[in-house]
Amino acid sequence: MKRRLGSLLKPAGYLSAITLLLLIATASAANGRTYDLKATQVAEGVWVVLGSTANFSKSNGGNIVNTGFIETDEGVVVIDTGPSKRYGEAFRALIEQHTHQPIIKVLITHHHPDHAFGNQAFDPQTLHMLEESAQFLERDGEAFSDNMYRMIGDWMRGTEVVIPEHRVQPGELRLGDRTLRLIAMRGHTGADLVVLDETTGVLFASDMVFFNRALTTPQTPGLLEWHAEIQQLSELPFSIVVPGHGPVIDDSSAFLQMADYLTWLDEVMTSSAARGLSAAEVIDTAIPDRFSKVEGASYELVRSVSHLYADYESRALTGS
Repeated sequence: MKRRLGSLLKPAGYLSAITLLLLIATASAANGRTYDLKATQVAEGVWVVLGSTANFSKSNGGNIVNTGFIETDEGVVVIDTGPSKRYGEAFRALIEQHTHQPIIKVLITHHHPDHAFGNQAFDPQTLHMLEESAQFLERDGEAFSDNMYRMIGDWMRGTEVVIPEHRVQPGELRLGDRTLRLIAMRGHTGADLVVLDETTGVLFASDMVFFNRALTTPQTPGLLEWHAEIQQLSELPFSIVVPGHGPVIDDSSAFLQMADYLTWLDEVMTSSAARGLSAAEVIDTAIPDRFSKVEGASYELVRSVSHLYADYESRALTGS
């Protein structure tokens, strides 16, 4: 009996050892993951690094954002730092492959984690942000961090929230042969930085513009306010638009899609609230065929309703 029990226990111990080795190997592989970042030149001295249009996941490491950098006679200006320390390090290494100029300014367009959580990888003296955006990052950063660790796991290893020490003001920023126009907006989060390179016409629209990807609305001060600012952006002297999410484009298609989508979303929630529909009924709204190329529309409709619909119901009740 003892021999039989031993023979039964041996395979179990053997399997446990294999399992342990597999777990160690998996952890080691995860620790060795790197972002396969590629820079695309969209104009003279202007580079863009495109991310996925999917949601955050362990498979993409949170790389769902468009970042970029601009070469000037004085040095390099970086637009956003990505979703993690590891992304930031890979991004900085990529920049150094394309130019020997020093990084002199890193402009963080807003406080969302996919744009600001690579800050650790850059010299703190180069990090700049709008004042209100910095306040938002200080307020929400740790909660965002907890959420990111949950969603993308080991990709976030070592990532800490870094609040930029320096502030930017709207207006012209002259750096050598470049003139950048810094524009403060509110539509996406309440404090959003847009950067227009007036030398080439490249517009880094940040998350004020999503293209072929459903916009995220949880912190918007209002869909109609966002809509009005899209109109302002469309009137800028741009040659190329780099959205916060989605492909780069050289015409007004992204602005038209954004305006149409914002109008539709506002009308859906306004009419639904007026009819007394519940939030559960609103999230079952069919997505129009014209938005068939907009990735994540159904998912983001659920999020938009969960965050914004109560306000629409309140306004319907008060008639405001």
